[in-house]
Amino acid sequence: MSPLHVVILAAGQGSRMKSALPKVLHAVAGRPMLHHVIATAKQLGAETIHTVIGHGADQVKAVTPETSVNWVVQSEQLGTGHAVAQALPDLPDDARVLVLYGDVPLTRVETLEAMVADLDEQTLGLLTVTLDDPSGYGRIVRNSDDQVTSIVEQKDASESQLAIQEVNTGILAVSAKHLKSWLPTLSNANAQGEYYLTDIIAMAVDQGLSISVAQPGDAFEVQGVNNRLQLAELERWYQRREADRLMTEGATLADPARIDVRGDLTIGNDILIDVNVVFEGKVSIGSGVSIGPGCVIKDARIADGARSTPIA
Repeated sequence: MSPLHVVILAAGQGSRMKSALPKVLHAVAGRPMLHHVIATAKQLGAETIHTVIGHGADQVKAVTPETSVNWVVQSEQLGTGHAVAQALPDLPDDARVLVLYGDVPLTRVETLEAMVADLDEQTLGLLTVTLDDPSGYGRIVRNSDDQVTSIVEQKDASESQLAIQEVNTGILAVSAKHLKSWLPTLSNANAQGEYYLTDIIAMAVDQGLSISVAQPGDAFEVQGVNNRLQLAELERWYQRREADRLMTEGATLADPARIDVRGDLTIGNDILIDVNVVFEGKVSIGSGVSIGPGCVIKDARIADGARSTPIA
């Protein structure tokens, strides 16, 4: 099978975050969003992870000590198509290429595995999601045979296209050979004056490629972050997902809404965790453990039967 290369787009400024910190460095579950995406790429078995940076590039590199990352600089932010094009010289012609985003941190590995597992030169993998309110997203246009024919950005969409609820997540997979053919031909003749990566969908259709569509199990998997409200929504979704996992694995939580996991937490059976407990770093908890309210546990291994003692 041809090698998998992942291109992560992380060059945006994120002005709506109202922060001097580059957007992709804002944290979910105690870890920068970009680091979540890099970890996902590594779990997928990527041969090389190409991360396209721009705004705050030095700062992003300084806090991301990943030797497996190939840093690519986008000096001007001219759209997603332009961003991916910056990585083209580093992509082998025979590579399978998966495009991810540094501000979309919580996509499950299982969701992406299906997109890249059987990818070949005659297929383009596309991740879409169906939303009750598709405002702001590019719409997935299908023909009478229900086959994807193009993606239309909201500002360029007709009235009938705006009614479409299936939208583009931006995540796609295709061979490097096709990217090298298509990206140099992109036009910025659109409402935003940008080079859209989504325009390659129509190019793929014109060349007879099959568009293979996948969808996530939950829309939060593909939610991007543009402001602190969305960041908080992702944080709570992540923490609820962790709480559900812990309860399934043998923990009783006094209140599933009042626990925070900010690292890697493994547990035994018959665990009791009271409210407002925070786990940081790498934590392992044995069986029969009881943890009282308000504890912060960091980089620890807790033996079977341990009980926390309240501070007098």
